[in-house]
Amino acid sequence: MPRLTVHSAAGLTHLDMRSEWSVREALDTTALRVRAACGGTGTCGACVVHLLEGQANPPTVAEYMKLSPEERAQGRRLACQLRFSGETATIRLDDPAPSSSWKSLFPDELPPVAGACPELSRYPYGLAVDLGTTHIRVALWDRKRGQRLATRQGPNPQGSFGADVLNRLAAACTRPEGAKELAQLARGAIIEAVRDMLARDVGEVSPMLREIGRVVVVGNTAMLVLLAERGGEELMAPENWQRRLDCTPTDPEAWRQSWRLPHAEFLVPAPTSGFVGSDLIADVLATGLAQGPPGSLLLDLGTNTELVLWDGTWLHLTSVAGGPAFEGLGLHFGMAAEPGAICRVRPDGAGFACTTIGGLEPRGFCGSGLADAIAVLRAQGWLKPSGRFAASPGPQGFRLLPQVPRSALFGSDVDAFQRAKAATAAAMDELRRQAGMRWGDLRRLCVCGAFGRHLDLAHAQSVGLLPPIDPARVELFANATLAGCERALLDPRGAELFDELRAETRSLNLSYLPDYDMRYIDHLRLTGIAP
Repeated sequence: MPRLTVHSAAGLTHLDMRSEWSVREALDTTALRVRAACGGTGTCGACVVHLLEGQANPPTVAEYMKLSPEERAQGRRLACQLRFSGETATIRLDDPAPSSSWKSLFPDELPPVAGACPELSRYPYGLAVDLGTTHIRVALWDRKRGQRLATRQGPNPQGSFGADVLNRLAAACTRPEGAKELAQLARGAIIEAVRDMLARDVGEVSPMLREIGRVVVVGNTAMLVLLAERGGEELMAPENWQRRLDCTPTDPEAWRQSWRLPHAEFLVPAPTSGFVGSDLIADVLATGLAQGPPGSLLLDLGTNTELVLWDGTWLHLTSVAGGPAFEGLGLHFGMAAEPGAICRVRPDGAGFACTTIGGLEPRGFCGSGLADAIAVLRAQGWLKPSGRFAASPGPQGFRLLPQVPRSALFGSDVDAFQRAKAATAAAMDELRRQAGMRWGDLRRLCVCGAFGRHLDLAHAQSVGLLPPIDPARVELFANATLAGCERALLDPRGAELFDELRAETRSLNLSYLPDYDMRYIDHLRLTGIAP
């Protein structure tokens, strides 16, 4: 895996790039981006970089057409055409594109999705949208050919109303303009991501917007209710927590106008129940959970954690508000799972070794890095089973890397993780009891969400986040929700895929169970789950 060093006005940036990636693809996963308007074919000639060092492929036909002999002799290359084969490489980026909060998803995080609609004669393009509480993920597809054209991930701007869904619902309920603003924030972010993909990866915006014929949006119930501008009164009422809420657009034509998609059909699959959204059904679609053996458990770990257990007949499902710790937010030095985030922690002699996404300098902890750090500190005795530090780390926190301030953990960070993992573990416990199963009956565990991508299974089990099953039965899925949404986008049956699975579900509302609070308390300690 080549190690790329980039010189730019922002300083030095280091990242690990896969040998099959172009320089442009590698940079698009970071905050640094080249200028581009052709989808990586080299026809726009805008993504010029200066090759300083490294074993690279020879100039391509596109580079001979867009770069003069003098420019090529000076080491000028097109980032979309440039690939490296050696261990290290160095480039200089003199004219970067304006910064953007939208980044491409890592290609190896995107599971293959089969399907196509060759019979389409009009409006062949489509959008799959995973509307998460913290992040929004969007994929652009050529439905006729069954080809994924581009992806983007960015923050959900509704976070300005609060990191959790309850604060946002309260804002929508207390004043009508709050509900309208929350809806506009989500819609605006989605179309911003779409325009970014079209401008950079396709090369045309307005003509392509007119060719988008289907948009599929999945998310947790709160996100879908807010998107549809229905306020939050129904969802906040306990009597509706076991009821399916309608989140379809009340005025599809108004949506087409506001999204600038004049020919789009909007498909917003209904949530399964009050706090279990269509995103969980998308996970089940992507993982084939209901086609697997009885005793298949799926966790979608995030700010709103959703769980489903397949017993061979029914999908038992529930959700818990774990808080944003699994997504690296709400911490002193927390961040999303993006370049620079500490994602792995290991003992290293008397200290610690920290691995970051992209190999950049540590900027903070994402969820998996937080779980790793807590597990290692617990194993070495720095943390007690209660979650308290054995000795006060002081006002600067416990630094895993003494010279890196943003590698510090604080007691409040540990507490946030404990609460999230206790809620998850207690919910798993209740699901298996409802299904009449023991931990030993679990044959498959699917861990979904960005948190699961870098998760160390042994560490997660040692602190009680995952159940005590053979690690060989655990499967990690980075973008299962988006993949399930893409399946619905490419299948002519669309919403029927969700309806068929929803008919096999049994929802469990944990707030109705008198023992849940005690189970939650039992799982707060940083110890493994008893077999």
